[in-house]
Amino acid sequence: MADQNQKQSVDKLKPKLFSVMKDYTAAQFAKDVVAGVIVAIIALPLSIALALASGVGPEQGLYTAIVAGFIVALLGGSRVQIAGPTAAFATIVAGIVATEGMDGLIISTIMAGIIMIIMGFCRFGKLLKYIPGTITTGFTFGIAVTIVVGQIKDFLGLTFRNSPIETVDKLKEVFFCIDTFNWQAALVGVISLAVLILWPKKLEKIPASLIAVLVGAALVKLTGMHVNTIGDLYTISSAPPHFTLPVVTFEKVRAMVPNAFTIAILAAVESLLSCVVSDGMIGSKHRSNMELIAQGAANIGSALFGGIPATGAIARTAANVKNGGRTPVAGMVHSIVVLIILVVLMPYASLIPMPTIAAILFMVAYNMCGWRNIRNTIKTAPKSDIMVMFVTLTFTVVFDLVVAIGVGLVLAALLFMKRMADVTEAHTWVDVDDEDTDPDAIILKKIPPRTRVYEINGPMFFAAIDKYKYILHDWDIDILCIRMRNVPAIDATGVEALNRIVQRCEKHGVQVIFSHVNEQPMHAMEKAGFIEKVGAENFCPHIDTALERAAVLEEEFAAKRATA
Repeated sequence: MADQNQKQSVDKLKPKLFSVMKDYTAAQFAKDVVAGVIVAIIALPLSIALALASGVGPEQGLYTAIVAGFIVALLGGSRVQIAGPTAAFATIVAGIVATEGMDGLIISTIMAGIIMIIMGFCRFGKLLKYIPGTITTGFTFGIAVTIVVGQIKDFLGLTFRNSPIETVDKLKEVFFCIDTFNWQAALVGVISLAVLILWPKKLEKIPASLIAVLVGAALVKLTGMHVNTIGDLYTISSAPPHFTLPVVTFEKVRAMVPNAFTIAILAAVESLLSCVVSDGMIGSKHRSNMELIAQGAANIGSALFGGIPATGAIARTAANVKNGGRTPVAGMVHSIVVLIILVVLMPYASLIPMPTIAAILFMVAYNMCGWRNIRNTIKTAPKSDIMVMFVTLTFTVVFDLVVAIGVGLVLAALLFMKRMADVTEAHTWVDVDDEDTDPDAIILKKIPPRTRVYEINGPMFFAAIDKYKYILHDWDIDILCIRMRNVPAIDATGVEALNRIVQRCEKHGVQVIFSHVNEQPMHAMEKAGFIEKVGAENFCPHIDTALERAAVLEEEFAAKRATA
């Protein structure tokens, strides 16, 4: 048994590449190559745009996609993860570069990589679920706001008199310098934004960002508009990534510790979120601790070869899956293709207008902001969850991500403890040691043959969500009865888990019946629209009435099958 446990532990720290290559085929290689090439084309303008938003040169975004993308594919715990620069880091990196220079950024990123590797070896991958979804939603929207504010200058062609670093100061500078508005730059920006919005509706296979870059560059070049391009503001280099060592001092290292932890936590959270999303798309399961180790190694490699912090990119990973990528080979191909593009085509990047870059980043901010999550949280979540979300959002914009996450976590923990204390005081708990002594024990009930009963015990909240995620795998049934007599409370994440269960049941033609839903969960479910979705008649006050309802529905299902 000890040997078996040790083997399982080793397997969890084994890169996915080594596992999938056992059954690798030529047909899958062809699909991976196609997916890798398409993702590289998507990554090209995004990497350049995100590098510029981060206050570094355009080629450094490509260095990140090349080095970090390859290392994560080689060592990562996911089959399809695509790594590179992401919008989440833009404001953080820009702040570090502005105050500490490139050496400060390199040191911070290397330290962050070391922290993530330690997190992986210490099996911290599962602990990240204790960051509530409301905090993630809050700081993600806050980052999107900072990106938008940071790009108003280039979109409108403004000339700043000062060089503000903080988001609030940038917004003030926009108002103070609005008299420098350049209508030609704004026109290019609006046209680029229109392309980004409308193009995917017509031809999704060719990335809209690439078309926007081509249209914007042609417009400025052919008409002679007075619009800043990348070449006007930056020196373009087509040299491949090269090894770079920063000047390291103890004082510098000590000063960079907060930045390093910020990068490490954000990279870990975003990467594992990307893994979870891709798992759902391909029906796989990632190795979270191995992914943390790979992300740490990737950030160290990126920093030492001229790049910036990297993490798993959800949009690029999804594009990889949609285009047939199913193994880490696709991620390696993506990195190699980006390298070829860098060496061969990078000089042409000087023609890309800055308003087009701003438009691309506007779309990145829109896609990452998660406004639907904000809307759903406001509609369905308790006031405490909503408060945590907006406090995190505000602190992200006004201060920085470290403060925002710290304040959000403390506030969420305090409010959650208060909520649990309130529920415990308001409800009487019955502790049943022997199920046979419980007159309502499910073992004593007659369950219809095509009905499954699933009983949830305890509060449904963010830290326990894994227990409800895979509630049912056998779809050869007609009725799923969810018994909730021992669920005293539910939060926004729990409501979303139930919503996913109902959606899966609808997809497989299974009717859901809820039994004995307590007051607080019922109120949350009503706000989320469960009554309309499931039907009021399928909310039963007791398990006996729920099973009677299930028997009636089974007869209806049987009659339909007989006449089909």
